[in-house]
Amino acid sequence: MSDAETVAVVIPSWNSAGLLARCLDSLSGQEAEIELLVVDNGSRDRSVEQLVGRGVRHLALEHNHGFAAALNLGAAEVRAETILALNADTVLEPGCVGRLLAALRADPGLGGVQPRILQLEGSGERLDVGAARLYSAGQALTRDGRAVELGAGEEQTADHLRGGEIFGVCGAACLLRRELFDRLGGYDERYFAFYEDVDLNVRARIAGWRFGYAPDAVVWHVGNAVWQQGFDRPSAENARLVARNRLATQAKFMPLAALPRIVAVEVGALARAARRRRFGATLRGKLEALRWLPMLRRERRRLAASGDVSRARRWLGSDGPGRRSS
Repeated sequence: MSDAETVAVVIPSWNSAGLLARCLDSLSGQEAEIELLVVDNGSRDRSVEQLVGRGVRHLALEHNHGFAAALNLGAAEVRAETILALNADTVLEPGCVGRLLAALRADPGLGGVQPRILQLEGSGERLDVGAARLYSAGQALTRDGRAVELGAGEEQTADHLRGGEIFGVCGAACLLRRELFDRLGGYDERYFAFYEDVDLNVRARIAGWRFGYAPDAVVWHVGNAVWQQGFDRPSAENARLVARNRLATQAKFMPLAALPRIVAVEVGALARAARRRRFGATLRGKLEALRWLPMLRRERRRLAASGDVSRARRWLGSDGPGRRSS
């Protein structure tokens, strides 16, 4: 098979020994030639031993470099022209990879496509596909520039079964063109984890790429399963990174007229964080983003000079285009 016909599957993994086998097993039922690479982020469990025992190609890093860096490292090591970014706590339905590849091939203007991602509950048992709740039917943006996963936590409706154009793709499972990945320099490694996919979607939109939703391709996802095992206070670390990275992404492309709305939303976020006993972590994240402002201003100017920022801004809020049916 040529590089153009092969899909590279890159799986960042961190303390995923209890989840990784299901993910790897689900790749064997795919109707596509796969170039597999797992990037282990310094796991302290038996993840690496499991990969060695299964004969899976992998990179074993000494410590946790974060999801963004691990994915970038993996993308640099594989040859295929399309890269399936995949979380270790996912399980693919048969035929998923081939359907994603077909959707990407059908429209040269698409930089990436996302499957219908369903919620894999705590028991780990997959339900009937039609009975499961959604994890994501694509990414959308609120009017203040926050990202949301379309349909998250909802029962599936006919709308979720229609393909079409979406603002962006969820990093838990998405097929990207190597050309997009290489031109944009991959994920922003400063983010470590959380919002790195949103940031890539924004930069890709500004550069002229579009994204599609392919609901006939199905992936199950636990969501934050590994994160819960890696930190003493995972919810606090999550809050810090989201607070920092969300503001960083907004600073790169949001119109200045949205600043009052952003401030109001962020003050509200601090109040919610206080009620949930993670005020300190959330505040630290926001202060870290403020310290990044000189760098973010330079990035904002560079993006404005390199493309059309309105291509991302037009997706803001309910008065944006939403999902465009195919």
